[in-house]
Amino acid sequence: MPGSRKPAYRKLRVYAVDPSIAAAHDTAELNELILSIPWEDNPAGIPGLDPGRMVGPVGTYLEIVDHDPASNCFYAPVDLNETYVLANSGLTPSELNPQFHQQMVYAVAMKTIDHFERALGRVALWASRWQGGEKVFVDRLRIYPHALREANAYYNPAKICILFGYFPAPEGSVEVAAGTTVFTCLSHDVIAHEVTHALLDGLHERFSEPTNVDVLAFHEGFSDIVALFQHFANPQVLRDQIAKTRGDLERQNMLGQLAQQFGRATKRGRALRDALGYTDKAGQWHRFRPNSSYLESVSEPHDRGAVLVAAVFEAFLKMYKSRVVDLLRIASQGTGVLPAGELHPDLVYRLADEAAKSARHILEMCIRALDYCPPVDVTFGDYLRALITSDYDLYPEDEHNYRTAVLQAFSQYGVRPRDLRNLSLEGLLLSRSISAEGGADTLGKVSLEWDNETDRREAFGAIGPNAELIHTWLRSEKALLGHLGIVVNPKAPASVTRSKGSGEPAFEVHSVRTALRRGSKTNLVPDLVIEITQRRRGFYDLEDQKKADEGARIKGRRKDECDFWFRRGCTLMVNQKARLVRWIARTPGDICDDAEMAKVRAFLLGSTIDELDAFSGPIAPHKLMNQFAAVHRH
Repeated sequence: MPGSRKPAYRKLRVYAVDPSIAAAHDTAELNELILSIPWEDNPAGIPGLDPGRMVGPVGTYLEIVDHDPASNCFYAPVDLNETYVLANSGLTPSELNPQFHQQMVYAVAMKTIDHFERALGRVALWASRWQGGEKVFVDRLRIYPHALREANAYYNPAKICILFGYFPAPEGSVEVAAGTTVFTCLSHDVIAHEVTHALLDGLHERFSEPTNVDVLAFHEGFSDIVALFQHFANPQVLRDQIAKTRGDLERQNMLGQLAQQFGRATKRGRALRDALGYTDKAGQWHRFRPNSSYLESVSEPHDRGAVLVAAVFEAFLKMYKSRVVDLLRIASQGTGVLPAGELHPDLVYRLADEAAKSARHILEMCIRALDYCPPVDVTFGDYLRALITSDYDLYPEDEHNYRTAVLQAFSQYGVRPRDLRNLSLEGLLLSRSISAEGGADTLGKVSLEWDNETDRREAFGAIGPNAELIHTWLRSEKALLGHLGIVVNPKAPASVTRSKGSGEPAFEVHSVRTALRRGSKTNLVPDLVIEITQRRRGFYDLEDQKKADEGARIKGRRKDECDFWFRRGCTLMVNQKARLVRWIARTPGDICDDAEMAKVRAFLLGSTIDELDAFSGPIAPHKLMNQFAAVHRH
């Protein structure tokens, strides 16, 4: 039609938090939220957002498959392009309508993807599959809203899908009637959490290999962070909670709570997790007191991840307080103590606006930092360095002292890098500025058009050829490789994976992607993010390890068999035009470092370093590789 054009966004109704909000009189009006998500066309003739294949919405990123194995049925798919559905901004929120469940997971998942793409400045990719000895592009993440009849939901990295469960609330649930069916696919937080797992796996697939106590905890904590700070994009809930807390977000409030209905139905209190505090056995809520030694005594992924969430939320609170101190001073006539009674609506709006800005900044800060992490064996301390460095890259002048807030909050919770004695903002910046002049010709050939408008399949297709170019260049730069901690000495242990041609220790250019930073004229400049890894066969029995290192055969083992893979590596931030390696995020030690290998071995065995000599026998499989399903069930 003349004059018509494709809309930029599709508006869809969802539960603002979860169905439990509608059941309480004082929050019923906050029950519904309309999300604006990027409009999707149907790519290459693929049925999109229609009921063409007896599945729910199918778009560029997602495919909603509403198969319920327990009932052995497919629920009729929702057609989001149907006239009345479009006119009404989607179906009305309903616990009983499977079509709305499909709409809910699609809308919240797409909003989460949008947050990542805005922060990183490029289209998102899912983890690839191995097929015929090579990595294959996965175009869509499959989501099953009713896949499990249990109190669980999880991302499956083997099949690149998310499975949501449903279950009846048992007797004694907190404020949830016994027998009420609780659908995890109707929790805004659970959806965002699981989609974040998938996005993180697409970015750092080695982060699902638990090599230290922080790896799986980081996956859980980071996914909670994304879900938590998406609360602040909801203006209705934000203003309501600002008014109820009188602007003091350190008090108990919904913004700091995750998966409320799920937590109540499973008898875990008013929410599954709370970034601000906890409820004791008497039902009293208490604010967390930062404890710098707590991390030393906790190892369960969710419990440990909660410390990361608390540290980030503490940093947010410091940012928020600094932004509203003038507003509170004006409103209190300089006393700092607000008068009794309800806050003026104008003050509520201004406080909510500042809270939203602070939350948006720290959410983007947290997502951008993923590009500045080492590719394997990540720790909370590595992530702290990534947070500080990535924010410095984009905002060299920290006029609001946000980085100071992050450093102070993490220090209060005992998070510090493993190779740093004195904490300071300057000391936390990654290693930097190494000349890459030798790779001038190669870097000029790297073609990586990867932004928010790039075709995702083309972006994926460019990774392999560009990785080969970078690999060819680095192979001739022995001095640079040594500085990066990449071993090429032929005398390295025989257990280190070798190149078939040269016989030298092999290294893999794991991925090549782009990251945005602020240039000298405040313009955004793309850098290359290059991940390099090496691996070595690891064994639990130290005698077997010695034999493998010497190249001897191990009785009862194939030549390439091992108990675990020991990996080391680094992430490089490279400026193509200046031919400069700007930042380096390294794992400690290198692939020949027996001490670092012993730490990984000890972690997998659930032992201390001193106990390893006495070890004999097989490892329990769950200690070697915890799947997300097992972690969530635990």
